[in-house]
Amino acid sequence: MSEITAEQVAHLANLARIDLSPEEITRLTAELGQIVDSVAKVAEVATPEVPATSHPMPLTNVFRADVVVPSLSVEEALSGSTDRDGDKFRVPAILDEE
Repeated sequence: MSEITAEQVAHLANLARIDLSPEEITRLTAELGQIVDSVAKVAEVATPEVPATSHPMPLTNVFRADVVVPSLSVEEALSGSTDRDGDKFRVPAILDEE
């Protein structure tokens, strides 16, 4: 078992400005202890001969072809707008800036 104590969890919660009940501190102490133990197990087998991986299975990005297709005209796009400014949508200001 790891060396994580309830006092350490309470101290970290205080630093993070998180108000934890005594039950939550007890539960988190056990959970953080398991996490530390799991990381220690991984550290035991992580040697220079074992390459680092970011994912257990190889990943590839799937891209679609970038093809120009017909789309809405400006008039069609703005037809449902309540307000417009030329070829643009006009929306209420959300910041006190102009």
